[in-house]
Amino acid sequence: MTIGSEDDLEKLKAAGSLVARTLKAMGEALEPGMTTRELDGIGRRLLEAEGGRSAPELTYGFPGATCISVGPDVAHGIPDDRRIEAGDLVNIDVSAELDGFFGDTGASFAVPPVSARVERLCRDGRRALWAGIRAVRSGGELNAPGRAIEAFARKNGYSLVKNLASHGVGGALHEDPTEIATWTEPRDRRRIHEGLVFTLEPFLSLGGEWVDETGDGWTLRPLGGEPTVQYEHTLVATRNGPMVVTLA
Repeated sequence: MTIGSEDDLEKLKAAGSLVARTLKAMGEALEPGMTTRELDGIGRRLLEAEGGRSAPELTYGFPGATCISVGPDVAHGIPDDRRIEAGDLVNIDVSAELDGFFGDTGASFAVPPVSARVERLCRDGRRALWAGIRAVRSGGELNAPGRAIEAFARKNGYSLVKNLASHGVGGALHEDPTEIATWTEPRDRRRIHEGLVFTLEPFLSLGGEWVDETGDGWTLRPLGGEPTVQYEHTLVATRNGPMVVTLA
């Protein structure tokens, strides 16, 4: 969507704040022994307490309020009776509708103890996302964030999953502009106009470049099971640079 008024912006910020606070609370509650269904229940209660509705459930009939993926799964994991264990790499993706506006955010959490390379992967996943956010300019190229993210990944010895992309958001969970690459895509000539609302969500990996569906109709996993993280924010392009609306 494109922000058309101050009222639109305030409603988008409210939706963004709700998903951000929900993600933060879920991350803080995450511990060995709990099931992903129990963790999802925490997210559902927080969203519904403020009048929010799960966006994947509302939009696609997803069987859960949030997406929770336990490595080697990286996206769209269905909450179930799987118990989280020490050493797991867990991705939580929270998106919701509030008062007609959609916010979308996500993060990966390493459950201690984990290896130094996984700790570094998580740290650099956050750094990769912010490299892309800093490249957002009203009037600039929509592929500029992807170029910045790929430059960061190459410099630091990582790969990027290239069949999961960022997307427009705000009036719906997924809308135009679609397929925003978080890697260099020279054929993409689209521009970022003022007020444009979209996500950035690179999938930084220790070797993975492609994910495939695991057989349940939803869950995605790198073909070689490589450790992979995703960090995601919803942002608005303004004349003064990017405004991130999913900061907790």
